[in-house]
Amino acid sequence: MTIPAVSLRRLELARAASEPAVAAEVRALVRRGAVPDPRVREEARAILAAVKAGGDAAVREANGRCGGGRADGSLLVSRAEMEAARDALPPRIRSGLEQMIDNIRRFAETELPETRTTTIVPGVDIERRWVSLASVGVYAPGGSAAYPSSLLMGVVPAKVAGVGRVVVASPADAEGGLNQTLLGAAGLVGVDQFIVAGGAQAVGALAYGLPAAGIEPVDRIVGPGNAWVTAAKLEVFGECGIDLPAGPSEVMVVADATADPGHVASDLLSQAEHGPDSPALLVTWDSPFAARVEVELGRQLETAARRAILERSLGDGALVVLASDRDAALDFVNAYAPEHLSVVVDDVEEAVARLRNAGSLFVGPYAPESAGDYASGANHVLPTGGLARSCGALSTESYGKFIQVQRITRDGLATIRDAVEAVAEAEALMAHKRAVELRFEGEDTAAVEAAE
Repeated sequence: MTIPAVSLRRLELARAASEPAVAAEVRALVRRGAVPDPRVREEARAILAAVKAGGDAAVREANGRCGGGRADGSLLVSRAEMEAARDALPPRIRSGLEQMIDNIRRFAETELPETRTTTIVPGVDIERRWVSLASVGVYAPGGSAAYPSSLLMGVVPAKVAGVGRVVVASPADAEGGLNQTLLGAAGLVGVDQFIVAGGAQAVGALAYGLPAAGIEPVDRIVGPGNAWVTAAKLEVFGECGIDLPAGPSEVMVVADATADPGHVASDLLSQAEHGPDSPALLVTWDSPFAARVEVELGRQLETAARRAILERSLGDGALVVLASDRDAALDFVNAYAPEHLSVVVDDVEEAVARLRNAGSLFVGPYAPESAGDYASGANHVLPTGGLARSCGALSTESYGKFIQVQRITRDGLATIRDAVEAVAEAEALMAHKRAVELRFEGEDTAAVEAAE
Protein backbone atom coordinates (compact mmCIF):
# COMPACT_ATOMS: atom_id res chain seq x y z
CA MET A 1 0.00 0.00 0.00
CA THR A 2 1.32 3.42 -0.94
CA ILE A 3 1.36 5.87 1.95
CA PRO A 4 0.23 9.34 0.85
CA ALA A 5 2.66 12.20 1.32
CA VAL A 6 1.76 15.05 3.62
CA SER A 7 1.08 18.13 1.56
CA LEU A 8 2.44 21.17 3.38
CA ARG A 9 1.51 24.71 2.55
CA ARG A 10 4.20 26.44 0.47
CA LEU A 11 5.49 29.99 0.42
CA GLU A 12 7.66 31.07 -2.50
CA LEU A 13 9.82 33.98 -1.37
CA ALA A 14 10.56 35.16 -4.92
CA ARG A 15 6.89 36.01 -5.41
CA ALA A 16 6.98 38.57 -2.58
CA ALA A 17 8.56 41.15 -4.91
CA SER A 18 5.54 41.22 -7.23
CA GLU A 19 2.61 39.90 -5.17
CA PRO A 20 1.44 42.03 -2.21
CA ALA A 21 -0.33 39.09 -0.55
CA VAL A 22 2.85 37.04 -0.48
CA ALA A 23 4.86 40.01 0.78
CA ALA A 24 2.31 40.51 3.56
CA GLU A 25 2.59 36.85 4.57
CA VAL A 26 6.37 37.10 4.75
CA ARG A 27 6.10 40.23 6.91
CA ALA A 28 3.62 38.50 9.23
CA LEU A 29 5.98 35.57 9.69
CA VAL A 30 8.99 37.76 10.36
CA ARG A 31 7.17 40.13 12.76
CA ARG A 32 4.97 37.53 14.45
CA GLY A 33 5.86 38.41 18.07
CA ALA A 34 5.72 36.39 21.28
CA VAL A 35 3.21 38.51 23.20
CA PRO A 36 -0.15 36.83 23.87
CA ASP A 37 -3.60 37.99 22.81
CA PRO A 38 -4.58 41.25 24.60
CA ARG A 39 -7.60 39.48 26.09
CA VAL A 40 -5.34 36.93 27.76
CA ARG A 41 -3.24 39.77 29.15
CA GLU A 42 -6.32 41.47 30.57
CA GLU A 43 -7.52 38.32 32.30
CA ALA A 44 -4.01 37.53 33.55
CA ARG A 45 -3.84 41.07 34.95
CA ALA A 46 -7.05 40.49 36.89
CA ILE A 47 -5.76 37.22 38.35
CA LEU A 48 -2.50 38.88 39.37
CA ALA A 49 -4.35 41.75 41.07
CA ALA A 50 -6.38 39.22 43.05
CA VAL A 51 -3.24 37.30 44.07
CA LYS A 52 -1.44 40.47 45.09
CA ALA A 53 -4.37 41.47 47.30
CA GLY A 54 -5.46 38.06 48.54
CA GLY A 55 -2.27 36.01 48.76
CA ASP A 56 -2.59 32.28 49.41
CA ALA A 57 -6.39 32.23 49.33
CA ALA A 58 -6.48 33.95 45.94
CA VAL A 59 -4.00 31.46 44.45
CA ARG A 60 -6.05 28.59 45.83
CA GLU A 61 -9.24 30.08 44.37
CA ALA A 62 -7.65 30.58 40.94
CA ASN A 63 -6.33 27.01 41.00
CA GLY A 64 -9.83 25.76 41.67
CA ARG A 65 -11.36 27.89 38.94
CA CYS A 66 -8.67 27.61 36.26
CA GLY A 67 -7.05 24.30 37.17
CA GLY A 68 -3.61 23.40 38.43
CA GLY A 69 -4.29 22.87 42.14
CA ARG A 70 -3.82 19.78 44.26
CA ALA A 71 -6.83 17.71 45.18
CA ASP A 72 -6.54 18.72 48.85
CA GLY A 73 -6.03 22.42 48.04
CA SER A 74 -2.52 22.58 49.54
CA LEU A 75 -0.12 24.93 47.82
CA LEU A 76 3.27 23.57 48.83
CA VAL A 77 5.24 20.37 48.29
CA SER A 78 7.47 19.47 51.21
CA ARG A 79 11.15 18.70 50.83
CA ALA A 80 10.42 15.21 52.17
CA GLU A 81 7.89 14.63 49.36
CA MET A 82 10.40 15.74 46.74
CA GLU A 83 13.07 13.48 48.18
CA ALA A 84 10.66 10.53 48.32
CA ALA A 85 9.81 11.06 44.65
CA ARG A 86 13.54 11.23 43.88
CA ASP A 87 14.19 7.94 45.64
CA ALA A 88 11.26 6.27 43.83
CA LEU A 89 12.43 7.19 40.32
CA PRO A 90 12.88 4.16 38.05
CA PRO A 91 16.63 3.56 37.58
CA ARG A 92 16.67 4.31 33.83
CA ILE A 93 14.78 7.59 34.25
CA ARG A 94 16.93 8.63 37.20
CA SER A 95 20.08 7.86 35.23
CA GLY A 96 18.82 9.94 32.31
CA LEU A 97 17.94 12.87 34.56
CA GLU A 98 21.32 12.68 36.30
CA GLN A 99 23.20 12.72 33.00
CA MET A 100 21.10 15.67 31.92
CA ILE A 101 21.89 17.50 35.19
CA ASP A 102 25.61 16.84 34.79
CA ASN A 103 25.67 18.11 31.21
CA ILE A 104 23.62 21.23 31.95
CA ARG A 105 25.86 22.00 34.93
CA ARG A 106 29.01 21.50 32.90
CA PHE A 107 27.91 24.00 30.26
CA ALA A 108 26.43 26.42 32.81
CA GLU A 109 29.75 26.59 34.65
CA THR A 110 31.42 27.91 31.50
CA GLU A 111 28.90 30.79 31.47
CA LEU A 112 29.77 32.18 34.90
CA PRO A 113 30.64 35.86 34.37
CA GLU A 114 33.86 37.37 35.69
CA THR A 115 34.28 40.42 37.86
CA ARG A 116 36.65 42.89 36.20
CA THR A 117 38.20 46.24 37.10
CA THR A 118 39.20 48.90 34.56
CA THR A 119 41.40 51.93 35.24
CA ILE A 120 39.87 54.78 33.24
CA VAL A 121 42.59 57.29 34.23
CA PRO A 122 44.95 57.08 37.19
CA GLY A 123 42.80 57.40 40.29
CA VAL A 124 39.51 56.39 38.60
CA ASP A 125 38.89 52.63 38.81
CA ILE A 126 35.59 51.02 37.88
CA GLU A 127 34.83 47.49 39.00
CA ARG A 128 32.12 45.54 37.21
CA ARG A 129 31.18 43.07 39.91
CA TRP A 130 28.96 40.08 39.15
CA VAL A 131 26.73 38.90 41.98
CA SER A 132 24.12 36.16 42.02
CA LEU A 133 20.48 36.92 42.81
CA ALA A 134 19.12 36.22 46.27
CA SER A 135 16.04 34.37 44.98
CA VAL A 136 14.66 33.06 41.71
CA GLY A 137 11.33 31.54 40.72
CA VAL A 138 11.32 28.81 38.08
CA TYR A 139 8.08 28.03 36.27
CA ALA A 140 8.00 24.40 35.11
CA PRO A 141 5.14 23.20 32.91
CA GLY A 142 3.16 20.46 34.65
CA GLY A 143 -0.32 19.05 34.63
CA SER A 144 -1.09 16.99 31.53
CA ALA A 145 2.14 18.23 29.87
CA ALA A 146 4.71 17.98 32.64
CA TYR A 147 8.30 18.70 31.60
CA PRO A 148 10.91 17.66 34.19
CA SER A 149 13.49 18.75 31.62
CA SER A 150 12.28 22.37 31.86
CA LEU A 151 12.55 22.25 35.64
CA LEU A 152 16.18 21.16 35.34
CA MET A 153 16.93 23.79 32.67
CA GLY A 154 15.69 26.44 35.09
CA VAL A 155 17.12 25.16 38.36
CA VAL A 156 20.58 23.82 37.49
CA PRO A 157 22.01 27.15 36.20
CA ALA A 158 20.53 28.86 39.27
CA LYS A 159 22.46 26.49 41.50
CA VAL A 160 25.64 27.03 39.46
CA ALA A 161 25.19 30.80 39.78
CA GLY A 162 24.87 30.53 43.56
CA VAL A 163 21.27 31.76 43.89
CA GLY A 164 20.33 31.73 47.55
CA ARG A 165 16.75 30.44 47.21
CA VAL A 166 15.21 28.62 44.25
CA VAL A 167 11.42 28.35 44.16
CA VAL A 168 9.64 26.18 41.59
CA ALA A 169 6.02 26.65 40.58
CA SER A 170 4.24 23.94 38.60
CA PRO A 171 0.59 22.89 38.27
CA ALA A 172 -1.06 19.61 39.20
CA ASP A 173 -3.04 17.62 36.64
CA ALA A 174 -6.81 17.58 36.17
CA GLU A 175 -7.21 15.07 39.02
CA GLY A 176 -5.09 17.16 41.38
CA GLY A 177 -2.05 14.89 41.20
CA LEU A 178 1.58 15.85 40.64
CA ASN A 179 3.88 14.30 38.07
CA GLN A 180 6.23 12.11 40.05
CA THR A 181 9.11 12.39 37.59
CA LEU A 182 8.95 16.17 37.82
CA LEU A 183 8.90 15.95 41.63
CA GLY A 184 11.80 13.50 41.52
CA ALA A 185 13.78 15.92 39.35
CA ALA A 186 13.10 18.65 41.93
CA GLY A 187 14.46 16.32 44.62
CA LEU A 188 17.57 15.55 42.59
CA VAL A 189 18.57 19.21 42.25
CA GLY A 190 17.57 20.38 45.73
CA VAL A 191 14.72 22.77 45.00
CA ASP A 192 14.22 24.92 48.10
CA GLN A 193 10.47 25.52 47.81
CA PHE A 194 7.81 24.12 45.50
CA ILE A 195 4.49 25.86 44.82
CA VAL A 196 1.64 23.91 43.25
CA ALA A 197 -0.08 26.34 40.90
CA GLY A 198 -0.32 27.01 37.19
CA GLY A 199 -0.80 29.88 34.79
CA ALA A 200 -1.07 33.48 35.94
CA GLN A 201 -1.68 32.57 39.58
CA ALA A 202 1.62 30.67 39.70
CA VAL A 203 3.48 33.72 38.39
CA GLY A 204 1.63 35.85 40.95
CA ALA A 205 2.64 33.50 43.77
CA LEU A 206 6.28 33.81 42.72
CA ALA A 207 6.19 37.57 42.22
CA TYR A 208 4.17 38.49 45.33
CA GLY A 209 4.83 35.53 47.60
CA LEU A 210 2.48 33.43 49.70
CA PRO A 211 2.36 35.16 53.10
CA ALA A 212 0.40 32.46 54.93
CA ALA A 213 2.72 29.73 53.65
CA GLY A 214 5.87 31.71 54.44
CA ILE A 215 6.97 32.10 50.80
CA GLU A 216 8.69 35.42 50.13
CA PRO A 217 8.58 37.09 46.69
CA VAL A 218 11.39 36.19 44.30
CA ASP A 219 13.70 38.60 42.50
CA ARG A 220 13.33 37.11 39.02
CA ILE A 221 11.04 34.61 37.30
CA VAL A 222 12.33 32.31 34.56
CA GLY A 223 11.02 29.38 32.58
CA PRO A 224 8.66 28.55 29.72
CA GLY A 225 4.89 28.35 29.92
CA ASN A 226 1.63 28.82 28.09
CA ALA A 227 0.05 32.12 27.03
CA TRP A 228 -1.20 32.76 30.58
CA VAL A 229 2.28 32.36 32.03
CA THR A 230 3.79 34.60 29.37
CA ALA A 231 1.14 37.27 29.85
CA ALA A 232 1.58 37.21 33.62
CA LYS A 233 5.36 37.47 33.36
CA LEU A 234 4.97 40.58 31.23
CA GLU A 235 2.58 42.07 33.78
CA VAL A 236 4.82 41.56 36.83
CA PHE A 237 7.93 42.83 35.07
CA GLY A 238 8.90 45.97 36.92
CA GLU A 239 8.02 44.51 40.30
CA CYS A 240 10.36 41.60 39.72
CA GLY A 241 12.59 40.59 36.84
CA ILE A 242 11.81 38.04 34.14
CA ASP A 243 13.93 36.15 31.64
CA LEU A 244 11.85 36.78 28.51
CA PRO A 245 8.30 36.33 27.24
CA ALA A 246 8.26 32.99 25.45
CA GLY A 247 5.50 31.92 23.09
CA PRO A 248 4.78 28.51 21.55
CA SER A 249 7.73 26.32 20.62
CA GLU A 250 9.11 26.80 17.09
CA VAL A 251 11.30 24.74 14.80
CA MET A 252 12.91 25.64 11.51
CA VAL A 253 15.05 23.36 9.38
CA VAL A 254 17.15 24.86 6.59
CA ALA A 255 18.22 22.02 4.33
CA ASP A 256 19.29 21.11 0.83
CA ALA A 257 19.58 17.90 -1.16
CA THR A 258 22.56 16.76 0.94
CA ALA A 259 20.22 16.24 3.91
CA ASP A 260 18.37 13.03 4.71
CA PRO A 261 14.62 13.66 4.13
CA GLY A 262 13.75 11.24 6.91
CA HIS A 263 15.90 13.12 9.42
CA VAL A 264 14.38 16.44 8.39
CA ALA A 265 10.84 15.04 8.67
CA SER A 266 11.56 13.68 12.14
CA ASP A 267 12.93 17.03 13.31
CA LEU A 268 9.83 18.83 12.09
CA LEU A 269 7.59 16.30 13.84
CA SER A 270 9.53 16.38 17.11
CA GLN A 271 8.71 20.03 17.70
CA ALA A 272 5.26 20.00 16.07
CA GLU A 273 4.44 17.46 18.79
CA HIS A 274 4.19 20.34 21.28
CA GLY A 275 0.84 21.33 19.80
CA PRO A 276 -1.07 23.00 16.97
CA ASP A 277 0.31 26.44 17.84
CA SER A 278 3.93 25.31 17.36
CA PRO A 279 5.14 26.33 13.89
CA ALA A 280 7.36 23.91 11.94
CA LEU A 281 9.10 25.40 8.90
CA LEU A 282 11.29 23.82 6.26
CA VAL A 283 13.41 26.37 4.39
CA THR A 284 15.01 25.16 1.19
CA TRP A 285 15.81 26.20 -2.37
CA ASP A 286 15.24 22.67 -3.67
CA SER A 287 11.57 21.94 -4.45
CA PRO A 288 12.08 18.22 -5.23
CA PHE A 289 13.82 17.82 -1.86
CA ALA A 290 10.83 19.42 -0.11
CA ALA A 291 8.59 16.86 -1.85
CA ARG A 292 10.76 14.01 -0.53
CA VAL A 293 10.40 15.41 2.99
CA GLU A 294 6.61 15.43 2.56
CA VAL A 295 6.74 11.76 1.59
CA GLU A 296 8.73 11.01 4.74
CA LEU A 297 6.27 12.95 6.89
CA GLY A 298 3.47 10.77 5.58
CA ARG A 299 5.44 7.59 6.25
CA GLN A 300 6.40 8.57 9.79
CA LEU A 301 2.91 9.72 10.70
CA GLU A 302 1.59 6.22 9.99
CA THR A 303 3.24 4.90 13.16
CA ALA A 304 3.47 8.10 15.23
CA ALA A 305 2.33 7.79 18.85
CA ARG A 306 0.64 11.21 18.88
CA ARG A 307 -0.61 11.18 15.31
CA ALA A 308 -3.73 13.28 15.86
CA ILE A 309 -1.77 16.12 17.48
CA LEU A 310 0.93 15.94 14.81
CA GLU A 311 -1.52 16.02 11.92
CA ARG A 312 -3.28 19.03 13.38
CA SER A 313 0.03 20.78 14.04
CA LEU A 314 1.25 20.20 10.50
CA GLY A 315 -2.06 21.39 9.11
CA ASP A 316 -2.13 24.55 11.21
CA GLY A 317 1.49 25.59 11.53
CA ALA A 318 3.76 23.75 9.10
CA LEU A 319 5.16 25.50 6.07
CA VAL A 320 7.66 24.94 3.27
CA VAL A 321 9.49 28.17 2.48
CA LEU A 322 10.97 27.97 -1.00
CA ALA A 323 13.83 30.36 -1.62
CA SER A 324 15.36 31.17 -4.97
CA ASP A 325 18.85 30.23 -3.76
CA ARG A 326 20.99 29.59 -0.70
CA ASP A 327 21.59 33.30 0.02
CA ALA A 328 17.88 34.11 -0.02
CA ALA A 329 17.17 31.17 2.27
CA LEU A 330 19.74 32.25 4.85
CA ASP A 331 18.50 35.83 4.70
CA PHE A 332 14.97 34.63 5.45
CA VAL A 333 16.21 32.51 8.37
CA ASN A 334 17.90 35.55 9.92
CA ALA A 335 14.78 37.64 9.43
CA TYR A 336 12.50 34.99 10.96
CA ALA A 337 14.81 34.36 13.96
CA PRO A 338 13.54 30.89 14.97
CA GLU A 339 13.69 29.37 18.43
CA HIS A 340 15.20 26.06 17.21
CA LEU A 341 17.16 26.02 13.96
CA SER A 342 18.56 22.90 12.29
CA VAL A 343 21.16 23.51 9.59
CA VAL A 344 21.76 20.55 7.26
CA VAL A 345 23.32 21.93 4.08
CA ASP A 346 26.45 21.62 2.01
CA ASP A 347 29.34 23.67 3.46
CA VAL A 348 27.44 23.80 6.72
CA GLU A 349 29.95 25.84 8.72
CA GLU A 350 29.90 28.64 6.16
CA ALA A 351 26.13 28.77 6.55
CA VAL A 352 26.33 28.70 10.35
CA ALA A 353 28.78 31.61 10.30
CA ARG A 354 26.18 33.68 8.44
CA LEU A 355 23.29 32.83 10.78
CA ARG A 356 23.02 35.35 13.59
CA ASN A 357 19.38 35.13 14.71
CA ALA A 358 18.28 31.89 16.35
CA GLY A 359 17.72 30.70 19.89
CA SER A 360 19.75 27.53 19.42
CA LEU A 361 21.40 26.11 16.29
CA PHE A 362 21.69 22.38 15.60
CA VAL A 363 24.43 21.71 13.09
CA GLY A 364 24.63 18.71 10.79
CA PRO A 365 22.77 15.41 10.37
CA TYR A 366 23.36 14.09 13.89
CA ALA A 367 22.15 17.10 15.87
CA PRO A 368 18.38 16.69 16.32
CA GLU A 369 16.56 19.33 18.36
CA SER A 370 15.55 16.68 20.88
CA ALA A 371 19.21 16.29 21.87
CA GLY A 372 19.22 19.91 22.96
CA ASP A 373 15.84 19.55 24.63
CA TYR A 374 17.27 16.95 26.98
CA ALA A 375 20.90 16.00 27.25
CA SER A 376 23.39 17.98 25.16
CA GLY A 377 23.90 20.43 28.04
CA ALA A 378 22.65 23.50 26.17
CA ASN A 379 19.64 25.24 27.69
CA HIS A 380 16.27 24.67 26.03
CA VAL A 381 14.57 27.79 27.44
CA LEU A 382 14.86 29.91 24.31
CA PRO A 383 13.48 33.09 22.74
CA THR A 384 10.46 32.66 20.46
CA GLY A 385 8.31 34.93 18.31
CA GLY A 386 11.31 36.55 16.66
CA LEU A 387 12.89 37.61 19.96
CA ALA A 388 16.01 35.69 18.96
CA ARG A 389 16.91 38.87 17.07
CA SER A 390 17.67 40.48 20.43
CA CYS A 391 17.68 37.75 23.12
CA GLY A 392 19.60 34.57 23.79
CA ALA A 393 18.99 31.35 25.66
CA LEU A 394 18.47 31.15 29.40
CA SER A 395 21.93 30.95 30.93
CA THR A 396 23.90 31.32 34.13
CA GLU A 397 24.08 35.08 33.51
CA SER A 398 20.29 35.18 33.85
CA TYR A 399 20.62 34.44 37.56
CA GLY A 400 22.78 37.36 38.52
CA LYS A 401 23.56 40.98 37.81
CA PHE A 402 26.50 43.34 37.49
CA ILE A 403 27.13 46.08 40.04
CA GLN A 404 29.33 49.03 39.11
CA VAL A 405 31.79 49.91 41.86
CA GLN A 406 33.55 53.25 41.31
CA ARG A 407 36.73 54.03 43.26
CA ILE A 408 37.91 57.60 42.74
CA THR A 409 40.86 59.30 44.45
CA ARG A 410 41.43 63.05 44.84
CA ASP A 411 43.85 63.02 41.90
CA GLY A 412 41.43 60.99 39.80
CA LEU A 413 38.58 63.41 40.46
CA ALA A 414 40.86 66.32 39.61
CA THR A 415 41.53 64.72 36.22
CA ILE A 416 37.85 64.50 35.26
CA ARG A 417 36.72 67.59 37.20
CA ASP A 418 36.50 69.99 34.29
CA ALA A 419 34.43 67.56 32.22
CA VAL A 420 31.97 66.97 35.08
CA GLU A 421 31.56 70.67 35.85
CA ALA A 422 31.25 71.77 32.20
CA VAL A 423 28.57 69.21 31.28
CA ALA A 424 26.66 69.72 34.55
CA GLU A 425 26.57 73.44 33.84
CA ALA A 426 25.40 72.81 30.27
CA GLU A 427 22.54 70.72 31.66
CA ALA A 428 21.74 73.39 34.29
CA LEU A 429 22.33 70.90 37.10
CA MET A 430 24.33 73.21 39.31
CA ALA A 431 24.12 71.01 42.40
CA HIS A 432 25.93 68.35 40.41
CA LYS A 433 28.69 70.85 39.63
CA ARG A 434 28.79 72.03 43.23
CA ALA A 435 29.28 68.47 44.53
CA VAL A 436 32.63 68.44 42.73
CA GLU A 437 33.61 72.08 43.38
CA LEU A 438 33.30 71.93 47.14
CA ARG A 439 35.77 69.06 47.34
CA PHE A 440 38.46 71.40 46.00
CA GLU A 441 37.21 74.63 47.55
CA GLY A 442 40.04 75.18 49.99
CA GLU A 443 42.64 74.19 47.45
CA ASP A 444 41.15 76.56 44.85
CA THR A 445 41.30 79.47 47.29
CA ALA A 446 44.88 78.69 48.18
CA ALA A 447 45.83 78.44 44.52
CA VAL A 448 44.29 81.84 43.77
CA GLU A 449 46.08 83.46 46.74
CA ALA A 450 49.37 81.92 45.71
CA ALA A 451 48.96 83.25 42.20
CA GLU A 452 48.34 86.76 43.52
